Amino acid sequence: MKIVVYTLGCKVNQYESESLCAVLQKQGHEVFTHLTKADLYVVNTCAVTNEAERKSRQVIAKCRKLNTNAKIIVCGCASEKNASQFEKLKNVTYIIGVANKLSIADNLSSKGMNIEKHSSKYDDKYLSSPTKTRAYVKIQDGCNNFCSYCIIPYLRGRSRSRNITSVLNEIDDLSKKVNEIVITGIDVSDYKIDNKKALSTLIEKLEPYKHIRFRLSSLEQGIVDESLIEACKKSNICPHFHLSLQSGSDTVLKRMNRKYKTSDYLKTVKLIRKNYINPNISTDIIVGFPEETKKEYKQTYRFAKKVGFANIHIFPYSLRSGTVAERFEQVDGNVKKERVKKLEKLNKKLNLNYIRKSKKFVHTVLVEEEENGFKIGHTENYIKCYIPCNVQLNSFVEVKIQKPYKDGAIASIIKK
Repeated sequence: MKIVVYTLGCKVNQYESESLCAVLQKQGHEVFTHLTKADLYVVNTCAVTNEAERKSRQVIAKCRKLNTNAKIIVCGCASEKNASQFEKLKNVTYIIGVANKLSIADNLSSKGMNIEKHSSKYDDKYLSSPTKTRAYVKIQDGCNNFCSYCIIPYLRGRSRSRNITSVLNEIDDLSKKVNEIVITGIDVSDYKIDNKKALSTLIEKLEPYKHIRFRLSSLEQGIVDESLIEACKKSNICPHFHLSLQSGSDTVLKRMNRKYKTSDYLKTVKLIRKNYINPNISTDIIVGFPEETKKEYKQTYRFAKKVGFANIHIFPYSLRSGTVAERFEQVDGNVKKERVKKLEKLNKKLNLNYIRKSKKFVHTVLVEEEENGFKIGHTENYIKCYIPCNVQLNSFVEVKIQKPYKDGAIASIIKK
């Protein structure tokens, strides 16, 4: 069959979809990851916000338009949270949740619903199916943080870590196929060996793979210490640290059940900058969290400016039923929109400042794709570069940044 596996949401979803694609291809199916006419569609959904759930339903409608006779299988966080929203949609034949997505490959003709319970142990059946340049390696699943706004621990279950030997075996295999590997998970910072936090230990084991560039997905600020940074520097971890903040107000952080203060966060930022020249420090911020006052919003705005982030992922608060924050007094929608708009303007300035600051350094770009006469890739500090030059895809090139452009910068090669 011709099958489309379409993914919404996080890098973990992407990793799990890639694994499913690999299994389906081994079975002889023709598999695509973009929307095109097909016999069967698998939609791997997201439920981190109401908007993410809405997009999941929209994708199902688009699949139906591409082939009115196609079967559609739905899986992932949105179906785990509320399977009934998909149950009566035309062409949807089978619904599963988060657990055991690979079982879809053996149940393409199944009908109905099968929401399995989460295992208390890490499900180690998944293996990455890399692109020509990059692969994801999942080291952990679930979350124990129970932030008051977040539904994910209820959908993904408690934190559980993958065996280090299994992780390293996959990395060893991928190191022969790709130039960049992204270490990912629902809460990477909580990676454990023998029930003890051990992200630094895992990173130290990556040191032999000198030809591979590694990236870490989102981190909690509390995991970043001297030992982690030392391990990162030895093991060719890119100097891009996405440190989840969520708010720059201590009182909002307390209501969010985030277990740190802005002073702790700032110490972590200073530690990173002490050890790296021009690191990319990015973050997530939720705007309009329940009961957020004008004063608290201003604290967040000023803190973001003080840190000088390279990029901020900005989310207007989205009420999630079943979370603690559902019971708090909600912020007016128009107020949220206005606050988002102001923070977006600041983010644009901060991003341009970071790109301009990066002009004085030589960067290494992994060339990933070609578009409109440009070769496109990312620097080690995650600036998207547009290179107006004929260079080989899947190669490393050294560049100097010339000027901001679109969602990144124009760069010129200094060494092929």
